[in-house]
Amino acid sequence: MLENRNISKDVLLAAQPPQLQPPWTTPARAELLAGVREFSRTEVLPVANKHDRTETAIPTELMGRLAELGYFGITVPAEFGGLGLGVFEYSLISEELSRSWMSVASIIARAQGLGTRFEDPARRTELTRRSARGDWIGAAAFSEPDSGSDLASIQTVARRTGEGYRITGQKRWCGNAFEGDFILVMCRIVDEADELGPIRTFALAKPRNSFPAGVSGEPIDKIGYHGIVSWNLTFDDVHASPDDLVEPFGFSGAEGQGFKAVSNGLNVARVQTAARAVGLARGALEDSIEYLQTRVQFGSPLGDFQALRFTVADMAAKVAQARSFYQYVANLMDSGVPCEKEAAMTKLLATEMAVEVTGQALQLHGGNGYTREHAIERYWRDARLTTIFEGTSQIQQKIISDRILPRPLS
Repeated sequence: MLENRNISKDVLLAAQPPQLQPPWTTPARAELLAGVREFSRTEVLPVANKHDRTETAIPTELMGRLAELGYFGITVPAEFGGLGLGVFEYSLISEELSRSWMSVASIIARAQGLGTRFEDPARRTELTRRSARGDWIGAAAFSEPDSGSDLASIQTVARRTGEGYRITGQKRWCGNAFEGDFILVMCRIVDEADELGPIRTFALAKPRNSFPAGVSGEPIDKIGYHGIVSWNLTFDDVHASPDDLVEPFGFSGAEGQGFKAVSNGLNVARVQTAARAVGLARGALEDSIEYLQTRVQFGSPLGDFQALRFTVADMAAKVAQARSFYQYVANLMDSGVPCEKEAAMTKLLATEMAVEVTGQALQLHGGNGYTREHAIERYWRDARLTTIFEGTSQIQQKIISDRILPRPLS
């Protein structure tokens, strides 16, 4: 059938990845995009297809390659050894990595200067350099068994003592907590008179593949997002020094700004999540384009059937729309424009789109899509998580509606 149409198989299989378009394209971005795209295709995808099934952490060798390429320091200033780029490039790289394995696009978010904003300038400089070279990769212990989206209701406490603080409580969904170099722990400060104080964050340093003294953990049995091991953690009277207090996402100001810092950091994380969702959906789309041309039914490739062609057209339009939106919002952020509402919007639309498009892709693969013989099932499982982490779709709707509708009077 392929020969009868006078089109070579190689041409039929060429699902074309998107090109960066004006006004966003520059020679530097074009070079960056070409490099990450080649790395993702030749090094990340083969590892993902094999290693995702083991449900263990991303292999050390691949982590080393991410460090060599500078992807742990995309947004770290060049003076500290980073690439010195913005949210736009960060998101661009994240889409390309997610097209192969979302977990790889997620692990780079655990550097980027995370957990470096200590009061001591020398320590801040040292750790920022380590972050840029992939030697200071952390975990965020923010959520709890009874506190997910509502971070302000956390129950973990850091009680002041003569020697510092003692942390007690439970945390949930702590990805990379065992494997990383530090754990960021959000706590409610309690003074020596048992008075509740502000929410602050501590960075507990530790050797890789271990927990700090007094911390124990159980891995969460997830249906997807393998490569990032997520943990339930228990903190049992864990010592922390006043020097461990950190503003996790770049704030270095007054007492009590820890919660504000997390909220600000989540805006960037939501745009990056939108890019990750687009990468997943794009992988599903591109794989479907190839599959529909090689799977023959009723004497013709599936790609000849109009109903399936129109499905692909709809998928492609939705992926392109979500990409355009996240790039627009990333550019706003790099321009210094406040855009909490827009960050919530792009995260909401892109992640819901990814669930829809990966589901359509699985359907296009028929029974074969419901096997582990194709990457579609991985994209499908991982896409479902994007509507949950970094704030659920319902939280994004609340953020958006609170900024465009007046609040009730009573």
